[in-house]
Amino acid sequence: MKNLFRYSSLLLLTLSLCTQHLSAQSKTKTTQLDKKNLPAAINNMKHDGIIKNAFQWTDQKGLNMLIATETGVYEYNGETDAGGSIGGSNAELYVYHYLVKNSVAELSWKVSDYIRDCPVDLEAHFIPNTFAITDLNKNGVSEVWMMYVTVCHGDVSPLDMKIIMYEGNQKFAMRGQNKIKFSATEYIGGEYKFDQAFLNASPAFRTYAKKMWQLHISGR
Repeated sequence: MKNLFRYSSLLLLTLSLCTQHLSAQSKTKTTQLDKKNLPAAINNMKHDGIIKNAFQWTDQKGLNMLIATETGVYEYNGETDAGGSIGGSNAELYVYHYLVKNSVAELSWKVSDYIRDCPVDLEAHFIPNTFAITDLNKNGVSEVWMMYVTVCHGDVSPLDMKIIMYEGNQKFAMRGQNKIKFSATEYIGGEYKFDQAFLNASPAFRTYAKKMWQLHISGR
């Protein structure tokens, strides 16, 4: 029992230190936006879903604003091309990035992902506390980080997990699965792959992404 307690305490300390380390690398100061009273520049923009995160920051490119939304799970009923009926659940998530100049906002990039027509259990949501703004390569252009899961399954298999990062208009993706306990001594999942943009980028990006992945790899 004492060994279990010591192991648990060590694990919590390690996770705390990892979180602090990631936060320390996020040098860019951000300001949280009021979800119900967005700035005039983006207030009239169309955003699908319910706003989960909204904030702004300034870098070499100017004033940046970011809106992240989720639709949540909703039922869908429709028809096939042959005239039959189909049904299931849908869920979508979106991230909108704006650059604001002279009080005018222009959409510079958008992330969208979804699960559709799912007849079993469905998840599509951002992982809490994973949005981050960094400048790891110190070039004055911020990196925008986000992490989320999507799945349509009827068992306890791992969730599909992604880290998406943007530097300017360049997209970087890390895709894989979270890790779950399969038996008393066996885990499954946890693998990931970097896309070519990540592989060609600064090593600091991949180092940050790996630490972020390990911090959130255990979904259950």
